[in-house]
Amino acid sequence: MNPFNAQLDHIVIAAPTLEAGVQWCEKTLGVSPGPGGEHPHMGTHNRLLRITSEAFQGAYLEIIAIAPHMPAPAAQARWFDLDNPVLQQRLQTSGPQLVNWVASVGPGQIQNAVSQWRGLGIDAGEPTAVSRMTPTGELRWQFSIRGDGQRPANGALPHLIEWASGSPVHNMPPSPIALRRLTLTHPSAPLQAALDVGHLSPISVASAVQGQTPTLCAELDTPRGLVSLQTAFF
Repeated sequence: MNPFNAQLDHIVIAAPTLEAGVQWCEKTLGVSPGPGGEHPHMGTHNRLLRITSEAFQGAYLEIIAIAPHMPAPAAQARWFDLDNPVLQQRLQTSGPQLVNWVASVGPGQIQNAVSQWRGLGIDAGEPTAVSRMTPTGELRWQFSIRGDGQRPANGALPHLIEWASGSPVHNMPPSPIALRRLTLTHPSAPLQAALDVGHLSPISVASAVQGQTPTLCAELDTPRGLVSLQTAFF
């Protein structure tokens, strides 16, 4: 076993449309998200919001949706399960919601990280080169993506990211939102082993009884007070 060092990079809110995601953010968190961009290789677009805190100094929130003006990727499904009809039905019925989290690894570590998880029975996909343009230049990164678009462990574990150009959080304006706590509740020993080998902290982990659906909960300090975002994975 060759452990690697990872830390929370960002949390992911999926929305039925990007406009609905912006409205959700304003209503739920009390702020409007900052600009994002487009992912031509995935047929998606996003908006971003800084949520750094003492515990999570590089964290941000991503609101992502299918871009209706862009074609779907030809070779694979969109990331974050966005092509999954179950998730799309949930988004249409219940609106934008927390669906996943992303952990960053150091330079040259993502292939090792993916291999370590594969040895534990966790399929995080393969590192894929991704980029998009921003007003300050090109963002470039490696991202673990499965061909079927499925989230690692159905979202209980994060996608892995290795920034080549630096995280965009450094160019985001300050915001009044701060991530206080991220808690994963799960009944699976392999999931705990995957977190341990990645030295993922300060993620809180709570044990659940066997058969209980894993949950992910993000607690945010906002102008509207403490807001808890929680999702159950399918």
